[in-house]
Amino acid sequence: MAGSIFYKYLIYNVLLLIIGTLSIADAAARELKITFHIRGVAGTNVSLIPLSGPKLLKSIAEVKSVKSGQTAFLTVPDEYLPGEFILRFDYKEKQESTPYPSEKHILIGSQSLELWVHPMFANNPDSTWFGKDEKENTAFALFTKENSRQKEKIGLLQQFLMAYDDTGSDFYLEGIREYEKRRVEYNKWLDARTKEDKALFASSLYRFSYLPDIAWTGSEKERLLSLIGHYFDGIDFNDPVITRTSQLNEWMNGYVNLHGQMATSMALRDSLLPAAARKAIETAKAGHPQVYGWMVDYFYRGFESNDLPQGMKVLEPYLNDPACPTTKRMEIERRLKGMETLLPGVTAPDFVLNNRDNIPVRLSEFTKGTGYILLLFWSADCSHCAETVKTLYPWSLKPETSSKLEVIAISLDETEAEITAWNNTITGLQGWTHLRAKEGINSKVANDYFILATPVMILIDRKTGKIKALPGSTEELNNITG
Repeated sequence: MAGSIFYKYLIYNVLLLIIGTLSIADAAARELKITFHIRGVAGTNVSLIPLSGPKLLKSIAEVKSVKSGQTAFLTVPDEYLPGEFILRFDYKEKQESTPYPSEKHILIGSQSLELWVHPMFANNPDSTWFGKDEKENTAFALFTKENSRQKEKIGLLQQFLMAYDDTGSDFYLEGIREYEKRRVEYNKWLDARTKEDKALFASSLYRFSYLPDIAWTGSEKERLLSLIGHYFDGIDFNDPVITRTSQLNEWMNGYVNLHGQMATSMALRDSLLPAAARKAIETAKAGHPQVYGWMVDYFYRGFESNDLPQGMKVLEPYLNDPACPTTKRMEIERRLKGMETLLPGVTAPDFVLNNRDNIPVRLSEFTKGTGYILLLFWSADCSHCAETVKTLYPWSLKPETSSKLEVIAISLDETEAEITAWNNTITGLQGWTHLRAKEGINSKVANDYFILATPVMILIDRKTGKIKALPGSTEELNNITG
């Protein structure tokens, strides 16, 4: 009996070993590589940068110092496949040259790639090319070329129909008939190409070119509303692979921009965009969960960067939906909590941070006297921050402003490159108190003030130490303090 149990146990472990070996072999079979044959430069570093996923626009694989005539390879992490990537070459034309970047957009599906590369001409097909049996990028290049030819005249017709004022004229009606004829023919061609290349990741990108139906009668606003109403017609939200494309983000930007065209005021914009988000998320909700979660993430990023609290409220119900796999659940919850907690009339959380000379500075030491303190949470390499500083700094130096307001600029820069940029930038921002939170967005002061993105301005009444307002612009700040 004991021997029987032993043999059963032995067989069980052998089976586990076989299954494990097969799993490893299967994983190895799926492991994709990019092989490079470098020429024409003294040397180059090569990095692979995804255009989607958790490490968007950050290197996930790299190889250094590949010299002309040498061959090297990168292994592509399986969790990023299939996907769109940027191949970045930081090359030296001569050994003593300063490194110079060049980039090449590529698609990777289920096939390893081999490239012959001249980094100085990474996008010239005469100087940089794939192996003869390469499928994804070859198919996408052919599609892009033909698609451009197919859509050229249709685009001209669409511009004419959207802007023409006499919608009852025979000329306009003839334009509608010609446009509809070409639109139907184009979408049939698009369907055929998508079906022909359905085994390729590239085909998931084709559908973003679909031309939706538009009711051309009525006013220009009604035409725009019709375009918005049919915007999602050509996309399959049941296909999770579309979340691996950069085109999905660009396509959704187009949808948001259409709503922006209808906004004649900031107040109208702030009501239109949350409504746009609700419709888009509800549409995605009926599709694949991965697309549903992606859509919530997309609007979170937009609402956070544009400081739209009304939009954040729209996202709240989806946090309670177990079918919604948003990756931004914690950030949304934190922002909603901040909206309920960090309000005008609440005492501003105290903090101690070091200045550029490593001297500790406490907020409560400033909250004595009259006037205001403006906390500016920012980053030196943030483009939105640069725009804010461009208007805020000269305004803050005006005698009528500086006499009643002091600016404390809190840097959330973390990396060595960011800190260097911060040190260089603040030399031109004399008159402000400059502090840096070493842990950046994860620092205690950022948590206390519910900072998830930059820039953020918080105006504090110096006499009471309480929050006066959370202005979104220098103009708004001027109206409050004026």
